[in-house]
Amino acid sequence: DILEERRSILEPAGALALAGAEAYCNYYGLKDENVVAITSGVNINFDRLRLISKFADVGRNREAVLATCMPEEPESFKRFCKQKISVLVCRVAHQMKSELEALIEKMRSAKLHTVNLTDNDLVKDHKRHLTASRSNLHNELLCRFTFPEKAGSLSKTIDAFSPRWNISLIHYRAQLAYKLQDEFDEFQGCACRLGYKYVVNQMMLSSL
Repeated sequence: DILEERRSILEPAGALALAGAEAYCNYYGLKDENVVAITSGVNINFDRLRLISKFADVGRNREAVLATCMPEEPESFKRFCKQKISVLVCRVAHQMKSELEALIEKMRSAKLHTVNLTDNDLVKDHKRHLTASRSNLHNELLCRFTFPEKAGSLSKTIDAFSPRWNISLIHYRAQLAYKLQDEFDEFQGCACRLGYKYVVNQMMLSSL
């Protein structure tokens, strides 16, 4: 609220005072009253600022953190991509609690076991940056695609490639890794027809 109204950034302790004042007013139904909250910004630094920006939308219920287990079967990832996702796997955009519950139920009905991890601070701080352990696939190809900022771009990318190729790693807005069965020429043709800018990791390409 302070950032949007005053263009200033508070340290966490100062923001807590303001949050407490707002909660107090809401609890007692106070309106048109003067309420004082002692705030400060002198202890803010880049480390704290990263923490604030990371948790702000989750704390205001504008984002949720979900963990979804996809079955190891063809096109399961394609079913996942039909959902409304801002950052893959860990962050889901939503506006209301009812919409979040409906999204979780939709995931589960598609055989995508989903757990709501929004209130887990450890997950919010660390788990969202972890994808998996080191891959031992000898024919894995790592590509970086530049997605246009419009709905459906991720699904369009998935649809452009053969279901024979397994997606072994994905970092939305950054990287896609496909497991190829010695079919790089066909893969490259699909990538070119897709029309998005992409870069192939040369070290992995030399190992194919």
